[in-house]
Amino acid sequence: MTTQTKGTAAPARIAAFSQGVLRRSPALVALGIFLGVVLLFSALLALPVATADGTRTPLHDAVFTAVSAMTVTGLVTVDTATHWSFFGQVVILAGVQVGGLGIVTIALLLSRAVTHKLGVRGRIMAQQGIGTSKLGEVQSLLKIVVLTTVVVEAALALVLVPAFIVREGSFASGTWHGVFYAVSAFNNAGFVTHAQGLEQFATDPAIIVPLMVGVFVGSLGFPVFMVLMVHKTHLRRWNLHTKLTVTVTTGLLIVGAAVWTLLEWGNTATIGDLPPGEKLVHGLFASTMMRSGGFALVDTGASHPITLLATEALMFVGGGSASTAGGIKVTTIALLFLAIAAEGKGDKNVRVFRRTVPEAALRVAISVIFLGATLVLAATALIMTVSDEPLDRILFEVISAFATCGLSVGLSQELDPFGKYVLAALMFAGRVGPIGLASALAVRRRTLLYDYPEDRPVIG
Repeated sequence: MTTQTKGTAAPARIAAFSQGVLRRSPALVALGIFLGVVLLFSALLALPVATADGTRTPLHDAVFTAVSAMTVTGLVTVDTATHWSFFGQVVILAGVQVGGLGIVTIALLLSRAVTHKLGVRGRIMAQQGIGTSKLGEVQSLLKIVVLTTVVVEAALALVLVPAFIVREGSFASGTWHGVFYAVSAFNNAGFVTHAQGLEQFATDPAIIVPLMVGVFVGSLGFPVFMVLMVHKTHLRRWNLHTKLTVTVTTGLLIVGAAVWTLLEWGNTATIGDLPPGEKLVHGLFASTMMRSGGFALVDTGASHPITLLATEALMFVGGGSASTAGGIKVTTIALLFLAIAAEGKGDKNVRVFRRTVPEAALRVAISVIFLGATLVLAATALIMTVSDEPLDRILFEVISAFATCGLSVGLSQELDPFGKYVLAALMFAGRVGPIGLASALAVRRRTLLYDYPEDRPVIG
């Protein structure tokens, strides 16, 4: 065999092997790629050059930060602004960008680069993971994912950079902060590069409004972008997913703002001393962020316990499917409530917007909710074994980690290495778990040629 023949045979064998693995287990391929990238960013953050003082960051803090960035969560164990050097912050920003593009997108783009095509199972994985209803739309949606990300982040940066240049009094510093927050906002990451957080910008609409817009747009999801690009405001042409996502997301935004504002209206530790107009702005900002954005204008830990409980509920729900937001997704919770309403009315099928929801979709929704609740329960129990903090603080931090939200009551920084690894694992599971479960169910779904007699157990 000549050298040239060997050179052409090796890529062919690699392509054949990769295509075979992707065909057998696309979800496992995506998981492996995501985990590999997390390990790479952990190693980079553990380097002395990544810290402001030139010392090595403890491994558990480096891993936690890398996972938080890759899962676009925003929880931190060390202060992003003071602990990390410019190099370290660039690594975090790169992790946010890569994680925001999504585990499914990255896996499919890499597999396409190797195999030059997407197999049927790869397309099924994309269909479940990024939400398109037709296998033929997958490649178009992948292009929209990248294009939308670049366009929206660039638009946010064009607004934020001048605002930060004015506030910082420095072109270089303002440009860096503007770009960082643009990427962090659209990807619903919640990382901040100011030691005092965003509280100092609470009265600056040139900064907080773009952040809210970026988080809200990022939480809708790429399948929604695809429909809006094609059909724009022609509501009758929107598919069921888009109608549900936009309706529920908008409703939760309004309800969340009203609830948070009313609960915190007299709390002097948060917004109690502010004028009514600023209280309303804070409420809208909090509602936008509590479902995945992770930015905060006030100390989250100073909120009333009932406010934290309401925040936990909205964090668990999260944003739209195949979006940069986390949680169990708004369509999942919508299907659950629609199923409850249908059962209460005695309807055989679940109907919404003149469409009938298939039973398979309801089973997947129930599975995702059960998976999320189980992960939260297990992580809470593990952290309770190593922490004396009250249950409400632990539960808040755990739900924030699972939902990749990033809002914090300060517990992440107080945990020992074991607790930090638990939260890191939960962030990882919260980001890839629902996608992996949905794609696995789609790939493994089978049609049996026989059935057993029905027998209804007693329920309730």
